[in-house]
Amino acid sequence: MRIDIATLFPEMCEAVLSESIVGRARRAGHIQVVCHQIRDYSQDKRRRVDDYGYGGGKGMVMQADPIFRCHQAICRELGGPVHTIYLSPQGKVLTQERCVELSRLPGLLLLCGHYEGVDERVLETVVDEELSIGDYVLTGGELPALVLADAVARMCPGVLAAEECFQEESHFGGLLEYPQYTRPEVWEGRPVPEVLLSGHHGNVDRWRQKQRLLRTLQKRPDMMARYQPTKLDQKLLEEIRREDEGLVQDACNVENFV
Repeated sequence: MRIDIATLFPEMCEAVLSESIVGRARRAGHIQVVCHQIRDYSQDKRRRVDDYGYGGGKGMVMQADPIFRCHQAICRELGGPVHTIYLSPQGKVLTQERCVELSRLPGLLLLCGHYEGVDERVLETVVDEELSIGDYVLTGGELPALVLADAVARMCPGVLAAEECFQEESHFGGLLEYPQYTRPEVWEGRPVPEVLLSGHHGNVDRWRQKQRLLRTLQKRPDMMARYQPTKLDQKLLEEIRREDEGLVQDACNVENFV
């Protein structure tokens, strides 16, 4: 997969995406990330990319033409259109499900706005969807683009050691992740759960799934209300109900599952 990022701060994006797991995956050729300086496509001798907004108001607005020229250059380089996402607080909130869908595409182009935003006409011309990482406003689209790039890249083949590394994590499959433990076996008087030391893989798997259900009930009952349980889940939820009747009763619509 290839991810292109159109930004006024390519060095900022490169600094983050050249480190850790994504950085190693880039160097190994499992994923390609290319950052583009929008100013390079300005026809202004000072490489200006913004101007005052029509209708008044404070702040500057990014001009349509440099962004359009940058977008067209990337498409020419790729040999055709690429799915283009504008990172915006007005977009749909990013979810794990959408990240999975995006990871299956051959490429993405992430457009980072700045100042007071971007001329609406270029958004209407080149953008396929708008995404947000939360209901709040940042100074620019770079941080959301980095979040999206990381979330998508880690699911591409070869980036992580195995698919299991992300398939059992929080939000993947509709539940939160089970608790994790490492050495020492006892820390500050708190032992690792015995089942994890048993060597019985079936019991470990069952414990982990029960913990995923329990944690989702405790921390995100809204997720639990949307979750479609398996037959095993229903048995585990019944166990949880017997152990803590109030917890299950308080969760939204969970009584429909058991």
